[in-house]
Amino acid sequence: MKPMPANQLDPRVKNVWRINDAIWIVFIFACLAIAPGVLCTVPATAGVGRVLIAVVGVCFVVALVVWLAVLPPIRYARWRYEVSEDYLDIAKGIVWRKRYTIPFIRVQNTDTRQGPILRAFGLASVTVATAAHEHVIPGLRFETAEQLRDRAAELARLAREDV
Repeated sequence: MKPMPANQLDPRVKNVWRINDAIWIVFIFACLAIAPGVLCTVPATAGVGRVLIAVVGVCFVVALVVWLAVLPPIRYARWRYEVSEDYLDIAKGIVWRKRYTIPFIRVQNTDTRQGPILRAFGLASVTVATAAHEHVIPGLRFETAEQLRDRAAELARLAREDV
């Protein structure tokens, strides 16, 4: 069995994941609280509405703890990548572990992406596209992401020239 890829993401990506997940959790649970909130305004169903809001609140707190405290360190520890002369090796996943080996002969496009949260932390993501799939390496220092993007593009060009 091949050893795990050597390179890890920047540790600040854990905070990016936390912020992204917190935004989604707040949005989802705000939507879930609308119906019980409406029930609370009707006197006949106010008790049921209060119970449902309490259940949604407990689920909200549990989701925050799991997605903001428990999962980011585990996700960070499992995320690895490595660039060799012939392929890009990516390993990720907590429960369902995935391992991708992307030959550079198959790479069609490489680019970097940087949303507002990644930009605030000085990070970027590298996307390597093949005909079948886009593979994203999230949370690299911006300079590292640019170097990885350029190296992957160059290795893809060299692989096509060798054929």
